[in-house]
Amino acid sequence: PDIPKGYQISQYKYPLIAGGSLQGVDITRVHLEEDTAKSFHESGRQESLVDFNRSSLPLMELVTEPVIHDAKTAGNFAKELQLLLRYLGASDANMEKGQMRVEANISVSKNEVLGLNRADGAIGRTGFEKPVLGTKVEVKNLNSFRSVEKAIEFEMKRQIEALEKGEELVQETRGWDENKMTTFSQRKKESSHDYRYFPDPDLPKLFISQIPEFANIAETLPELPWQRREKFQTGFGIKSEDTEMYVADQELGAYVEAVAKLLGEDKDLVQLASNYITSDLVGKRSVGELKSLPEASDFADLIKMVSAKEVSSRGAKDILAVMIVDGGAPRAIAETKGLFQVHDEGATAKIVDEVIAEFGAVFAEYQSGKEASLQFLIGQGMKKGKGAANPEILKKLLKERAQTNAD
Repeated sequence: PDIPKGYQISQYKYPLIAGGSLQGVDITRVHLEEDTAKSFHESGRQESLVDFNRSSLPLMELVTEPVIHDAKTAGNFAKELQLLLRYLGASDANMEKGQMRVEANISVSKNEVLGLNRADGAIGRTGFEKPVLGTKVEVKNLNSFRSVEKAIEFEMKRQIEALEKGEELVQETRGWDENKMTTFSQRKKESSHDYRYFPDPDLPKLFISQIPEFANIAETLPELPWQRREKFQTGFGIKSEDTEMYVADQELGAYVEAVAKLLGEDKDLVQLASNYITSDLVGKRSVGELKSLPEASDFADLIKMVSAKEVSSRGAKDILAVMIVDGGAPRAIAETKGLFQVHDEGATAKIVDEVIAEFGAVFAEYQSGKEASLQFLIGQGMKKGKGAANPEILKKLLKERAQTNAD
């Protein structure tokens, strides 16, 4: 019912790709076929609805070898495939929109092995064994990475419990109920011979190697996710959790790379820049408060100012807030707002006097050995100095005052 003409065109004997791997997961094949209509199965209704808008559109299907043993690995593989498709410009691969779909095949083995015949005819545990695969169940309707992982986890648990009870598993197609977080039977799954493959006489043979651009395809490939990941971590020294964010968000990744180059790819400076990007820019961007990223050159200049202790971390955040709203060069903003750090101990001493006078009890706690109170006092000094006070000088003077008063 999901293809009007009654049969589906699919590459069978000669796929586009045979073999290969992605993220350590072996790939069986990649082939083309035509898409089916989208079926809607609503709970409580006797009939199903069918949307034919995507029916017969070209579809690429990738099949993996049975080498994935847990839900997390399956989810990570799907995420990496989505990234690859986006980097290649092949598809947006948006799962919620049905541009990329995952159908998970799950089978649980009874931990048995099958002995393979050797040349000398020996059978049994000879080092040539392979595991006996369980009964395969295919789960459909997975439209998010979370659904992929949750469905696999549920189905593994269901199959294990069934086997432990001595029940026989059935090769079938099951759907995923997102609300109940369970799978449900849809239909018995056919074997490959039941599909009745036969050549379509109207379709000519397709030879990829005869495409004029074939020889130059490798040379025109863009930077791929794992290449960018390696560059950010090894080349720029960015920590792994930040790197994954930049690899997933190509616009943000390009911005970070531009900033890194302006910083001379100095790993300490680049990681400092990454800290401000993840804490100040990404948050505002996610809630729509950041229409566009600051100029990379201005942002790099701000990082250099922080590194040179021309401005404090607090002052840098204030400068960045202005850059986000109004733009502008960080040095000019610091001058206008009075955010350049004050290195004059005399001026800073006055701030220390004010802090001790206002927070005498906290100062007394620090004198008695409570180190956490020192950080609070420094923070209050930074507030009174409106971000221009030097935290190192504040710390030095507060320690000196505590020692003097103790004596």
